[in-house]
Amino acid sequence: MRWIDGLEAAAGEKLAEPVHRYFRQGSAGGVSAGEAVAAWSSYRFRPRVLTDVSTVDISTSVLGTPVDLPVLVAPTTLQRQADPSGERAMAAGVRDAGSLLAVSSNAGTTFADIGSVGTPWWVQIYVVKNRDITLKMLDAAVAGGARAVVLTADTPVVGRKEDDGPTVWEVIQPGDLLANLDADDYPDEDLAKADDLTPDVIGWLTERTGLPVLVKGVLRGDDAKRCSDAGAAGIIVSNHGGRQLDGAIPTAQALPEVAAALAGTPTELYVDGGIRRGEHILAALALGARAVLLGRPALWALTVAGSAGVTRLLTDLGEELEHAMRLAGTPTLAALTPDLIAR
Repeated sequence: MRWIDGLEAAAGEKLAEPVHRYFRQGSAGGVSAGEAVAAWSSYRFRPRVLTDVSTVDISTSVLGTPVDLPVLVAPTTLQRQADPSGERAMAAGVRDAGSLLAVSSNAGTTFADIGSVGTPWWVQIYVVKNRDITLKMLDAAVAGGARAVVLTADTPVVGRKEDDGPTVWEVIQPGDLLANLDADDYPDEDLAKADDLTPDVIGWLTERTGLPVLVKGVLRGDDAKRCSDAGAAGIIVSNHGGRQLDGAIPTAQALPEVAAALAGTPTELYVDGGIRRGEHILAALALGARAVLLGRPALWALTVAGSAGVTRLLTDLGEELEHAMRLAGTPTLAALTPDLIAR
């Protein structure tokens, strides 16, 4: 068994059961969460032969930031339940792998503390009903060194989770969440997710922060084009790990349509959801993604082996990608084109 394949079970031995369940579960019946990995494994390749692959380069840049490999870490919450150092440990692991981290606005670590680790990072933001709360978060992120804003767009309300037994909210500790906001200063209705957003919010975020804005949660080509036209610097094809609308299509299926819609635009394309192998990354990049993001696997790795586990996760997948590129006859990321995928 690959080390990566045993991570979820190993993490389950260390985490409180409600936390492990919260990390792994999808919404409602869990259909979307359950089919994510298989969707990537359904792709088949048309490898090239008699191509010099003695040197393979997997380095790239993401919104202008150089990274050693096209495998980033997605924003996830409750990282202090995975490791006492939480986001600091995650950031250190990402830094040592030469990658980039997206940080949840629910983080249990201040943005300034995360920024001090020296890892390039983006801040994920939910726009909430009281816009002043969102602005306060953004100001703290900019001061902490965030390089971009990741707008989560698929959460007008939080997807329904069907729990049997104690929930995660009964076991988390003070300080696990919202370290960048004194939530006690605001009523619950102020903290509720905004359900009136339009593409105009992209320009508002850009103007406020001076940072590029990526829109996360896009599964349709027409939505991607609307976001690009409104000034989005990046699109992240995502179904929120299957945690929002259950039955939403896998990101592996959504990616080609979104890539086609963004063709000829300067908007960079990313994807997350169900990526567990170098071959999955190969398919994603061939279908138009600039890089992929990992959510649950990074949490499992952090739980099992701390920052070193995160580094190993990213490094192992980078090595698998490099190996797959040699077999595919594609020595550079630029050589990963849609014709590599069998239709």
